[in-house]
Amino acid sequence: MWVSSSIIKSSGFTHLFARTKAFRYIWSRTFPFPPLADYNPRLQSGSANTTHFASQHYTSNAGFCSSKPFGEEFDSTLKHIEVSEACVETVRNVLIKHRWINRFDSEFSIELDEYKVIRILDDLFADTSDASVALYFFKWSELWIGAEHSSRSICRMVHILVSGNMNYRALDMLLHLVKRSDGLCLVINDLFETRRCDRLVLETVFSMLVDCCVKERKVDMAVKLAYKMDQLGIFPSRGVCISLLKEILRIHGFELAREFVQHMISRGRHLNAAVISLFISKHCSNGSFDKAWELLMEMKQQYGIKPDIVAFTIFIHTLCKSGFLKEATSVLFNLKLFGISQDSVSVSCVIDGFCKAGKPEEAVKLIHYFRLRPNIFVYSSFLSKICTEGDMLKASTVFQEILELGLLPDCVCYTTMIGGYCKLGKIDEAFQYFGAMLKSGNSPSLTTYTLLIGACSKFGDVGDAEALFRNMKVEGLVPDVVTYNNLMHGYGKTHQLNKVFELMDGMRSAGVSPDVATYNILIHSMVVRGYVDEANGIVSELIRRGFVPSVLAFTDVIGGFSKKGDFQEAFLLWHYMADLRVQPDVVTCSALLHGYCRAQKMGEAMVLFNKLLDAGLKPDVVLYNTLIHGYCSVGDVEKACELIGMMVQRGMVPNESTYVALVVGLEGKSDVNSDKRASILLEEIFVANSAK
Repeated sequence: MWVSSSIIKSSGFTHLFARTKAFRYIWSRTFPFPPLADYNPRLQSGSANTTHFASQHYTSNAGFCSSKPFGEEFDSTLKHIEVSEACVETVRNVLIKHRWINRFDSEFSIELDEYKVIRILDDLFADTSDASVALYFFKWSELWIGAEHSSRSICRMVHILVSGNMNYRALDMLLHLVKRSDGLCLVINDLFETRRCDRLVLETVFSMLVDCCVKERKVDMAVKLAYKMDQLGIFPSRGVCISLLKEILRIHGFELAREFVQHMISRGRHLNAAVISLFISKHCSNGSFDKAWELLMEMKQQYGIKPDIVAFTIFIHTLCKSGFLKEATSVLFNLKLFGISQDSVSVSCVIDGFCKAGKPEEAVKLIHYFRLRPNIFVYSSFLSKICTEGDMLKASTVFQEILELGLLPDCVCYTTMIGGYCKLGKIDEAFQYFGAMLKSGNSPSLTTYTLLIGACSKFGDVGDAEALFRNMKVEGLVPDVVTYNNLMHGYGKTHQLNKVFELMDGMRSAGVSPDVATYNILIHSMVVRGYVDEANGIVSELIRRGFVPSVLAFTDVIGGFSKKGDFQEAFLLWHYMADLRVQPDVVTCSALLHGYCRAQKMGEAMVLFNKLLDAGLKPDVVLYNTLIHGYCSVGDVEKACELIGMMVQRGMVPNESTYVALVVGLEGKSDVNSDKRASILLEEIFVANSAK
């Protein structure tokens, strides 16, 4: 067997012998009976005529064996593979015919290696022309060996699968090879050396490999492979070329894309509207609408390709996304001049643009003009607009209308409703739509889970947020930085600082880079728990690494130092903000002033306030109330009234907090009827200063 020697060392020779005996027992039960079912209770037969072949989990300290023979993405492939007794008998007969086993053998005594596996696969496919038979033996032999097949064996199996018209299985295997390989030189060599005589099969296999590289965002590798194919006299299929070209445009731009197009043309992959549309889309995404329009107009004359509705729709859609609704509408109405009829998609793009721009009446006009039958995309646009405005009663009415028309709400519709309720803190209603979404058969997206986790963290139970986070990972969704931040906010809010740090570690392990919001949440959580010096240390470390913290991060730490009465450190950070060109806002000023007022240092507070006014700061009601509370707490009601007058002159109205501050100040002066006196004072100040 071609297993690593470290496996034998890690597991021991006795274990290896015991395992071999066990598999020999399995083999004796396999022919003519189903394999593995009697030995492992997890591998159960569903009926007398069918074997359910499930994945075996291996244990090794060597790191050579996978816990699943083809990794996570193959779990669904290896579970519940139904194999008929006829298939099992076919394998046995072929092995007997080619003298791999004797007719009366009661055990499988062959020591399989890479060479023997490939030869048996060839024999099975040559005799049966059935790739599924070879695939069955391929997976069974991997369980026998107790380790992953080599790249060479997998490549041979891929060729057989493509020859047997089982491309979808071949694609899974190639995708696994791409994911586990840093470079594809070995895979390319193995694929070429294990090729069959059919040139079309070889071209299909390599095209699929390029497609897998594109799916895994290994674009440079995909380009190199495409040129390697060119050297071999083959080239990726048209569909794969278009997918690769799209990624080349996204990453490298026009120069490399044009070069690749020339190779496409030289290999017989002629230009079509889909290829030109990619260049139009790239020009639009760069904001070069004039170049996109020029290319659109030259398609017929320069390339002999008539522009289709897809090319125009791309142009219209990008105009709408950029806010050029007038221009998009003009192009839509003039499509008939180019011999093209508007379809529901092109019209829906403009409708969606008007809805997002807050002009639903214009969207309705378009629906009536084109007599567009409402579709789920149009309804999603209206739902998005209504939910953004917070009118969930109207949104639920529109959603009910969708159901009554017989339309099927998709993931976007449900997520829009969930997001609307989450924004208002109505978690129960959000979960009702989440349940309806699951019941309808729609799978929640990353956005769906992120919205619910955020709402639970902010308004509900962080335990529910944790449960959602775990569930989305089970569903195969990969959390992004926003998802992590939402859950981290919940931990910070409930003072679970240890879990905040655990989640930070989890982010790094998952390859998710923290952003500004992540550090803001971390710093805020530490300040709230009283770890102000440590939070300041994180700010300093971020600055040292060239990362400029946000105003919010500075405000939290300044507020923390101010509450402690450590004004020296607070002012150091304040001046540091100026050095980094981070402009303090009203909240930052309030944090510093609040510290002075708590310490009853009203002289310093007023000096700072006047400096801020001279610097152009526009104080809000909260900032004024902070000073008013400070003066009232030291018994200086006159100065507090003066500040109230300034506030009124600047167009602000005293609120309940202002009134409470005056009551406290008057009570300190032993005013018998402080409540009534405070009301009268506020009224007099408001009347005296509102006309100024």
